[in-house]
Amino acid sequence: MLNILTTTPNVDAAADAAQAQIDSLAMAEQAMMEAADKAETLSIGFWDLFLGGGWLMWVLVLLAAVMVYIFVERFIAIRKATTIDNDFMNRIRDYISEGNIGAAIDLCRRTDSPIARMVEKGIERIGRPMSDIQNSIENVANVEVAKLETGLPWLASISGGAPMIGFLGTVVGMVQVFIDMSANSSGGIEIQQLSAGMYVAMVTTIGGLIVGIPAYFAHNYLVARIEKLIFRMEATTIAFMDILNQPVQK
Repeated sequence: MLNILTTTPNVDAAADAAQAQIDSLAMAEQAMMEAADKAETLSIGFWDLFLGGGWLMWVLVLLAAVMVYIFVERFIAIRKATTIDNDFMNRIRDYISEGNIGAAIDLCRRTDSPIARMVEKGIERIGRPMSDIQNSIENVANVEVAKLETGLPWLASISGGAPMIGFLGTVVGMVQVFIDMSANSSGGIEIQQLSAGMYVAMVTTIGGLIVGIPAYFAHNYLVARIEKLIFRMEATTIAFMDILNQPVQK
């Protein structure tokens, strides 16, 4: 009888411990459900997030539109400039060797390309010293390259300026957060107020990087295409000068 009485408290203690564990699990599950409901409540859409970034987001949208326009327009212009008949220089060589200068000039004018305009200027200078011919070709080449590079400084500015504008928006947002905190009459720091202001402030940084990174790669891509064309123009200049040094067929 004494053994039964002494084991009863142990059973009650085990039952209480089990019940406490069940209660803790239930509370943890309830807390998880409340956190999930709260996360769904706090989730915002892209448009709301965009508007939360403030007026600087519209500046970034404008810069993004300018970036896309410049890239597409320059890409088409550069691709058109690099398109030329592979037999162009062979035909120029044949015309010049035959003494048919008029046909060579007409071929250059019918070919809409910087290389053709370079060769045309050189043909028009035939009869003058070779140095004058080469200088005239180089002058035309410099003008053509300057035309192709139109708008590229804007891309470079956008690639560096858009992230800076994003950082500016972040700083402005953080300043506004601290202003709201200082205006809090309770004198305490509300985590919800602080976190809301911080993620809204970070939106402009994300927007600036979204605009700046593509602008950076677009600028470098177009510069590489232009440099490739410059090498081709230099090779054409050398080939044209070699043609002029060949004897004329009679």
